[in-house]
Amino acid sequence: MQMNVKYTSLVALGDSFTEGMSDRLPDGSYRGWADLLAGRMAARDPGFRYANLAVRGKLIGQIVDEQVEVAAGMRADVVTLVGGLNDTLRPKCDMGRVRGLLTEAVERLAPSCEQLVLMRSPGRNGPVMERFRPRMEELFTHIDELAARHGAVVVDLYGAPVLGEQRMWDVDRLHLTAEGHERVAEAVWQALGYPPESDWRAPPAAAARPNWAARRVADARFAKQHLVPWIGRRLTGRSSGDGLAPKRGELAPYAAASEAPAPSDS
Repeated sequence: MQMNVKYTSLVALGDSFTEGMSDRLPDGSYRGWADLLAGRMAARDPGFRYANLAVRGKLIGQIVDEQVEVAAGMRADVVTLVGGLNDTLRPKCDMGRVRGLLTEAVERLAPSCEQLVLMRSPGRNGPVMERFRPRMEELFTHIDELAARHGAVVVDLYGAPVLGEQRMWDVDRLHLTAEGHERVAEAVWQALGYPPESDWRAPPAAAARPNWAARRVADARFAKQHLVPWIGRRLTGRSSGDGLAPKRGELAPYAAASEAPAPSDS
């Protein structure tokens, strides 16, 4: 592992995972693993620059159309690309098209940066995960192949049992908690060759399991606040990211925000 690594810029591409949902700050904005990673990298280089082009709800085709060329033009030292998982969750998903678009993205981004970072995304354990697992694993196999072909680093979050635990996921059951994002930031940090600051794979402290009644209340709340709106968007062809601009669209000097994440709703 490199210990004297020095990167001076980072561009992050993707969807809600990279935007930072559900790691909410007191002002209502999202922090997330990419901001945390950028803050750490900036602490080592006062002139560090960071852009985050991610927008929630984006499919891989939208990431290719709206983010890839912009990111390639920034010529950053490090580029992270996480996309395609939203596609696998759609009832009708053309995995051949997803693989082709991801290949297009990697072929454009890899020559534009010093280090391209890809990920095998985490998934919350449960029936939804089991239903879509074959598609996800097909996507991850293709990511491994692309990384080997283009010299990219793959961060295997999917292979870390701790990130499948329900406690690492917010009440919407789609996005990581603040702790989950912190672990992802540490995983990418180490994959880039920086010295470890914690064991991101370590099991969390033991906690009492909610009783049956509490779980049923949580299920009802999830269905009303998150599942029904999600189904509605699928039926009408809308996305949670419609009309939203990237959270940080310019490659500009960056310093870590001092705010702590807001308390979880869970």
